Amino acid sequence: MAPFAIVARPDDISSEIETKLKRDLMAQGYVENSEKPHTVFVIGGDGTFIYAVHKYLEQLNDVKFYGIHTGTLGFYTDYQDKDYAVFLETFLSGEMEEVTYPLLEACSDHHVYHAINEIRIENAARTQSMHILVNGEFFEDFRGTGMCVATQLGSTAYNRSLGGAVLQEGLPLIELTEISGIHHNKYRSLGAPFVMKDDVILEFRSDDFSGALLGADSDVFQLAGETFVSVRKCTKIRVHMLKGRHISYFERLTTLF
Repeated sequence: MAPFAIVARPDDISSEIETKLKRDLMAQGYVENSEKPHTVFVIGGDGTFIYAVHKYLEQLNDVKFYGIHTGTLGFYTDYQDKDYAVFLETFLSGEMEEVTYPLLEACSDHHVYHAINEIRIENAARTQSMHILVNGEFFEDFRGTGMCVATQLGSTAYNRSLGGAVLQEGLPLIELTEISGIHHNKYRSLGAPFVMKDDVILEFRSDDFSGALLGADSDVFQLAGETFVSVRKCTKIRVHMLKGRHISYFERLTTLF
């Protein structure tokens, strides 16, 4: 049987399901291998799923994720803890659909970063100035706290809290949203979320990124010493998910918001 791993949120309900799932899978001949799994079972919420993606980032093309939510229904999972029996039986029967989701890839002078929800450039220490280019063409000068680049999936996360648009599932788009932009008659940026095709390349250039941070989902990295960050859809790796049943995107939206 193919090896599996479990990533569970550290709460009582998730831990209980983790124990039960491990027992039931091993009873069917599956072998636990957290180093090189074929399937990663995610027990928790959307945050747990994102954590699991980053944990297995180097193996994404070889790993499939299958999740159960121990709370309200999430965007990344189709089952809640009360659906455990159906969740397990669907997996054992192989009656699932595999879907893939894109990642964002950010490159600086010295590093490469990946995110499934969003890439952020933020500076809470001082006003951050940036020249922004789209596909190599100058777009605008920005001054403020920072910028957020979100995938369609990430449009309902931090991007939404910034006033960005929620993008419908399946649309091949990314979104650029300002974080506390400064606007007056001396300098002014667009000041509105900008929805673009997902094949664009965004560049953020500055002579001084001191104090600035690059956020890749929940991971945060220092940008001091860098001079540019480019962001695009990653072309080499995608997130592979197993879906056992169809729940409409609009049902998820109304359940969560």
